[in-house]
Amino acid sequence: MELTTMSVILRLKIRDTLDAGSIAEIHDALDEAEGEPDCRILILEGGDGVFCTGLNLEGAAGQDASDGGAAFFGLLRRFTTTPRAVVAQVDGRAAGGGVGLAAASDFVYASERSAFSLPEALWGLLPCCVLPFLIRRAGFQKAYTMTFSTQPVPAVEAERFHLVDAVADDPRALVNRLAYRLTKLDESIIRDMKSYFREMWILSDEVEATAVKEFGRLMSAPEVRRRLTDYAAEKRFPWER
Repeated sequence: MELTTMSVILRLKIRDTLDAGSIAEIHDALDEAEGEPDCRILILEGGDGVFCTGLNLEGAAGQDASDGGAAFFGLLRRFTTTPRAVVAQVDGRAAGGGVGLAAASDFVYASERSAFSLPEALWGLLPCCVLPFLIRRAGFQKAYTMTFSTQPVPAVEAERFHLVDAVADDPRALVNRLAYRLTKLDESIIRDMKSYFREMWILSDEVEATAVKEFGRLMSAPEVRRRLTDYAAEKRFPWER
């Protein structure tokens, strides 16, 4: 984890893939941001060319990953309650859970080379925990077609259906402009705003239970387990059989 603080902005360098450790690191960063009275923004940014590609497939192959669905959904849900702005600064590929991190963020700024995809169906899975947040941000039909097609969506197209708020060569300028405005807001109004908007949408306990249950069911399917094991052992994708 690489964490830097600039008065109102805190940056977290996230890992390429998601597992229990990387989810804990993002929670730790949120704790730190919430513990700084002047902090208003937590920025999530990946490495060069990759934002986040989602579930760590090798790790998932060697353990029962059903609990991971609850942990990941809980993290995304926290994005919608924290009295801080969560900004996904995407420069490159975002897939699976990486799309979830972006969709649950308050603001998404992306470079032109960025692309977003949901490849889970190729593995016999579904983006169960991502979809409630993606539907909330981009609408039912785009979430549906991204899931069904599994094809990457370029950043400029993702901006058209509001998965991305702005595409820019240098997203830092957008972040700085945002920070200037957010310093004018009390922490309490950010919390109240997020709470109110949550009541306007579908992120209920029932939605969470449904998403986590379906993720666990799919992850425990023998064919899915075999595909994950094949990938971990031989780096062989399901369509390469």
